Amino acid sequence: MSSLRILLRSLAVAGLSAALLAPASVARAEPTPAELTKQIEKSSTELERIVESYNKLNEEIKANKATAATLQAKIGPLQEQAERSRADVGALAATAYKTGGMRTARALLEPGGAATLPDRLGTLDQLTRQRQQTIAGFTDTQRRLIDQKTRLDATLAREAAQAKQLIAGKKKIEADLARLYELRRQAYGRATEAPARSSSAGSAPAISGSAGVAVRYAYGAIGKPYVWGADGPDGYDCSGLTLAAWRAAGKSLPHNAAMQWDATSRISRSSLQAGDLVFYSGLGHVALYVGGGQVIDAPSAGRNVSKRDMNMMTIQGYGRVR
Repeated sequence: MSSLRILLRSLAVAGLSAALLAPASVARAEPTPAELTKQIEKSSTELERIVESYNKLNEEIKANKATAATLQAKIGPLQEQAERSRADVGALAATAYKTGGMRTARALLEPGGAATLPDRLGTLDQLTRQRQQTIAGFTDTQRRLIDQKTRLDATLAREAAQAKQLIAGKKKIEADLARLYELRRQAYGRATEAPARSSSAGSAPAISGSAGVAVRYAYGAIGKPYVWGADGPDGYDCSGLTLAAWRAAGKSLPHNAAMQWDATSRISRSSLQAGDLVFYSGLGHVALYVGGGQVIDAPSAGRNVSKRDMNMMTIQGYGRVR
């Protein structure tokens, strides 16, 4: 055997041996705690966007259902009134038949026919005209309301289908988070943050009025877990916390960050006061300003309500509750 062939065979055997003896962990190395945290934060951000979209859709569905109920409440009485007026016209026609014969009754029942009757019918003619106009008015109004409700029912059906899609997306990300939380448990010993004491954030500042009530509520929520779609008292998502804080102060806000942006007045950073809302880029997150450059917010899945620096993310703007 030539020396070259012997050398090549030796190299091949050495390479195979190295591959067999190499630690398996090199090929399937476990992610580092830093890598796990990065993955969890990415999935949490994706989940929060889906949650806020779900919250927005729920707010729209609630509003549309309320409108549909209002329309239905109007349609029923109109139907009853129309039936009563038709009965009145029938009674007037019967009276006309008894007093003026079949020709008079036919004239009363035909649109415009009453105009050809002699003036001696006077009051009867006028009453019949009024009833016919009332019935026509009820019918037109009914038709418009029914058309509106038909369009609204179609919108509700479409939104219900969208809600199912959002739920499916949320479940997928929650499954991903469950896997990542298990890895985090292996790395840190816990899947989520340990409950924090509200006292760790200090005492709520002395602020008067409704803003003070909202701020004190937010301080009381510190340490409670992030729970998607929740507005307290045991857990919150970001817009659920700001909603609950201002609800305690007697103000109503929708359960969605982007809708809260629309429901508040725009203010500058220099005008910021405790109780105002701080909105972040993309309107996917909102927090309650508590003064001193600090906000209280429900950060993301796996974390707890906390007080932190307002510049934690890119800020889109500020809102004052009206």
